[in-house]
Amino acid sequence: MKNILGLLILISTFTIKAQENGENKLGSWHMYFGTNRISNKLSIHTEAQLRYYEQAKNFNQLLLRTGLNYHIDANAWATLGYGYIVTDGSYEEFPDETNYLEHRIFERFFLKNKVWEFNFEHRYTLEQRFLDFEDRTDVQHRMRYRLQMTLPLTNTFFLNFYDEIFINLQDDIFSQNRLYAALGINVTDNMSLQVGYLKNHFATIHYDRLQIGITYNPDLRSILKKK
Repeated sequence: MKNILGLLILISTFTIKAQENGENKLGSWHMYFGTNRISNKLSIHTEAQLRYYEQAKNFNQLLLRTGLNYHIDANAWATLGYGYIVTDGSYEEFPDETNYLEHRIFERFFLKNKVWEFNFEHRYTLEQRFLDFEDRTDVQHRMRYRLQMTLPLTNTFFLNFYDEIFINLQDDIFSQNRLYAALGINVTDNMSLQVGYLKNHFATIHYDRLQIGITYNPDLRSILKKK
């Protein structure tokens, strides 16, 4: 009887923890990405994301990111950028809770290649993260690698998959891993929409996220030449 009671208490404890951290909730990420071409070699990256513990409610994170891209050729480019991130690390809302801020510098390198009908993209990232918890600050460094594969189905529809691993350069090496699958629609020649599912693995917790993302890549070269 004692063993059964102990087992029930243990199960109850894990259930309560899952409810408190939102692990059992399907959250959502709402995203915009843009590559704004300003010259043959340069473009400006723009990005905004709103992340929620639940469907478009219970705020988790705001991410704003921009950067300057240097295009080596059609299949390789590098980025130097900056990100501003506000994070609420707790699923439950508490009175007077503090959200922590992050100022992030990042460097990225992209390589693209094609195998049969599959389009592959390799993204390598280094991040310098300046964290402000109000009562203390911290500087952390992290590297990331994302392998993305896109499969065109028609001229309008495509499938997109990626896996990205995050590695800390201090403390525990493993940070997180993101596995993603989506259906995409080419709305115009420079705009697409994706609706997908993300499995976000951390060391001690896993999140399920619905992702809705729009990508808009305007070519501003002709406009800038006129000016």
